[in-house]
Amino acid sequence: MTDTAELPPAPEAAQKVFGDRLPDAVRYGELLAEAGVRRGLIGPREVPRLWERHLLNCAVLSEVVPEGVTVCDVGSGAGLPGIPLALVRPDLRITLLEPLLRRTTFLQEVVELLGLDHVSVVRGRAEEVLGTFEPVHVVTARAVAPLERLAGWGIPLLRPYGEMLALKGDTAAEELQASKAALAKLGVEETSVAQVGVGVVTPPSTVVRAVVGESPGGVRFAAKRARAARRSPGKARRRR
Repeated sequence: MTDTAELPPAPEAAQKVFGDRLPDAVRYGELLAEAGVRRGLIGPREVPRLWERHLLNCAVLSEVVPEGVTVCDVGSGAGLPGIPLALVRPDLRITLLEPLLRRTTFLQEVVELLGLDHVSVVRGRAEEVLGTFEPVHVVTARAVAPLERLAGWGIPLLRPYGEMLALKGDTAAEELQASKAALAKLGVEETSVAQVGVGVVTPPSTVVRAVVGESPGGVRFAAKRARAARRSPGKARRRR
């Protein structure tokens, strides 16, 4: 059995970010430190820095998510950034999209334990679910893939004029510049790099923002999505 480390005490910033949901954030952190490590969802070396590197780093993404929108967290993994975002933003309707069963099992357990009624868990890859559920306003992702590949998965899931928000590292600007041609082919009309959590987390979290026009994913993806919806109209409306 793998030894697990204890979740460090919540830093002062956690109260500011999570407010009255801080006890739930603590419980989620404990689950990551215990079951998350045992099941191989996170490495044991991540436990001492769960607050700064993971929980707070993801929760501050809420600064750039519009009010009352639908969100799909692509490749959600252990629930980052989807679960911290859900804790601080009950106004959102969030889908955690993850292909691996052991991860979706963990995610469903967390959602039920924390009473996150505005969160659903869907097992599958982005390219597999295209056309099977209603497109969203916002796609989020963290540590899933290089930006160009991530965009190919996430952008087609957006509604017209929706946006993808990808948490990236120090090379975000360079990665965005290298991906601009590919993003344009996917229907992206506006891009930017923003810092969130300034004064809350050190260093602040870096977000790449990609806003689409009328045809998210480009014309080819729009047509594919329409064909998939026609093949399974009941499934397209079903929410899990």
